[in-house]
Amino acid sequence: MGKRALQERSAFVIQNEALNLPQAMFLLAAGVLGGALNSVAGGGSFIAFPALLFTGVPAVRANATNTIALFVGVTASSGAYRKHFNISRRVMLPLIATSVLGGLLGAVLLIRTPAQTFLRVLPWLMLGATLLFAFGKRLTGRTHADISAEASNAALAGACVFEFGVAVYGGYFGGGMGIMNLAMLAAIGMTNIHAINELKVVLGGVINGVATVTFIVSGAIAWPQAMVMTIGALGGGYAAAHYAQKLPQVWIRGLVIVVGVAMTVYFFFRAYA
Repeated sequence: MGKRALQERSAFVIQNEALNLPQAMFLLAAGVLGGALNSVAGGGSFIAFPALLFTGVPAVRANATNTIALFVGVTASSGAYRKHFNISRRVMLPLIATSVLGGLLGAVLLIRTPAQTFLRVLPWLMLGATLLFAFGKRLTGRTHADISAEASNAALAGACVFEFGVAVYGGYFGGGMGIMNLAMLAAIGMTNIHAINELKVVLGGVINGVATVTFIVSGAIAWPQAMVMTIGALGGGYAAAHYAQKLPQVWIRGLVIVVGVAMTVYFFFRAYA
């Protein structure tokens, strides 16, 4: 009886995850928009994850599928920022190591625990991250600092602690992870928005990469949807990364803050309305 119930459940999941042409086009567009937003300011999951839910993918599988699709788009966009990337190994390696550990822990937590409790905490995290990014310069009191040259040991240790929390969250859910990384980098002294974006892309790629491997091994990916959204995220992420460099930095910072506010309002409404 248990085996039959499992077979029926599997058949139901497969049936609900089958793609028709309108759904495929919808997910392709969501992938383009999500990849573009991630490459510029973060928050692509705000578009991609609900799109997957709307097409009938169960929540946990939608989250895992969203991760692998946007991971490819974020990785592609990193090439467009390469000329702005000048971060020392002293800063880079600790942040990458904490991203790997946190991303793995978050992915395992997603597979093993329900998301409802975390979703109630999420809007508060988003609110804090948006405020931190908006007022990061005032908090540090440094207007021309560069993390690659001047980050103190205390600032780097604090960044690693913050990044571990971001990585756990990114592996678990991921919506707004880019905003949180941008906030952390601004608060510890980075001022060039394009350099911040490049490091954000690298750290996000590490976190999503570790989570993606975990989700693939656990069989949590809805592959038809993942392939369609990956194509969209690939094009959207790379194209938007190039276009963003032609805009004034103040415009990009403004866009980041607008995205952060919009995501905060959305998650508060979803958690408490």
